[in-house]
Amino acid sequence: MNFLLASAATAQAEPASGAGLMAFLPMIIIFLVFWVILILPQRKQQKKRDEMLNALKKGDKVVTIGGIHGEITQINGDDILLRVTDKVELKMLRSAVSRVKGE
Repeated sequence: MNFLLASAATAQAEPASGAGLMAFLPMIIIFLVFWVILILPQRKQQKKRDEMLNALKKGDKVVTIGGIHGEITQINGDDILLRVTDKVELKMLRSAVSRVKGE
């Protein structure tokens, strides 16, 4: 009788390790789908934005996140000086630039 119980316990223990891996397979697939659909495109977009911000130079006509149109007159590290009209210049962060006009 003990032999039957031992063989039954062994038979139940062996498929459990394979079944445990199969239980995580849908979660792994869902993670991979989210990675491809959400994370990869976001990284690509962030890289493109970083390249645009690093390529800013004096004289570029830009639009800020707030919708202000102007021309860059000076760049000091992370700060830019943006000419909005003839006698009005605004000091802003470089990261406030949304896009460069003409691109």
